[in-house]
Amino acid sequence: VQLQASGGGLVQAGGSLRLSCTASGFSFDGYNIGWFRQATGKEREGISCISNDGGAYYADSVKGRFTISGDNAKNTVYLQMNSLKPEDTAVYYCAGGIYCLGVPRINDYDIWGQGTQVTSPA
Repeated sequence: VQLQASGGGLVQAGGSLRLSCTASGFSFDGYNIGWFRQATGKEREGISCISNDGGAYYADSVKGRFTISGDNAKNTVYLQMNSLKPEDTAVYYCAGGIYCLGVPRINDYDIWGQGTQVTSPA
């Protein structure tokens, strides 16, 4: 049972990236998938999640700029990030959990993958 986040990179402020979260060893069906990020020296924070019925939630800091979506056939969840800002610079993680009723909370997610670095200098 594993999740793998990918798609990070270096992009100038104002640019876009699309992150992917791919599962192996289990199906996304029945799971909620969340995206989290952790900047250097800061705590990990939840930024978006998608529920197994397609509902989506976003933190205020990314609302209107980031879009989460899923492709069950590919067992992949995406995070489209537009209008990137320097403060979006962080390691981004995806995780599988039991709740997506609002901005995701770390304790509600128990399947974690390795992160992917996103850097957006000014």
